[in-house]
Amino acid sequence: MALCFLQVLREPVVQYLAGSEQRIAPFWNIITWYPTCKQFAWIKKIKQDSKAAKKAGDKALAKQLKNRYKAICHGVREDGKYIEAGENDNLIVQKLEANPKALGVFGYSYLEQNEDRIQGSLVDGVAPEFELIADGKYPVSRPLYFYVKKAHVGKIPGIREYLAEFTSDNAWGEEGYLVDKGLIPMPEKEREEYVEAAKKLTPMKF
Repeated sequence: MALCFLQVLREPVVQYLAGSEQRIAPFWNIITWYPTCKQFAWIKKIKQDSKAAKKAGDKALAKQLKNRYKAICHGVREDGKYIEAGENDNLIVQKLEANPKALGVFGYSYLEQNEDRIQGSLVDGVAPEFELIADGKYPVSRPLYFYVKKAHVGKIPGIREYLAEFTSDNAWGEEGYLVDKGLIPMPEKEREEYVEAAKKLTPMKF
């Protein structure tokens, strides 16, 4: 099952961005400083020093440097290029209409419901279509996970029942009620695998 975050925008901008290449920049290029980081030697040196510290056996320093690098390069931009608009999708659409060159991020269900006002963006040439999101080909879609602690089964009432309900066809199947909430079911074969894992309480492998 995938909860899809899309980049959506008004049609004139999609046509401009798609152009002959039929792609736009990866999502993280828009909301983080990650692409810019590669241009600065002092930032790259932090990453290099982290690797060197790890190789030398200084795990504490390696972790400290790694966290510093992530804070600089993976942190959300605060220069006005990315604006957090909360979960009010209607407000985001209003902002897009006011600025035709802007990009918005939505759940797939909102795109489906508002195709007369917004249009999904191609990312690396891939369109935000149901099947492409379901099989993970649309780059900015992501899986939705939930976790259950096996030690709590039998001690906390309802856990097995919760697992059974969430992995039932009525919930996450192609016609399940979670689809109405904007979730896209994973392929049937994968669902079958996770149903068995839920029944057997198979531990996750990291």
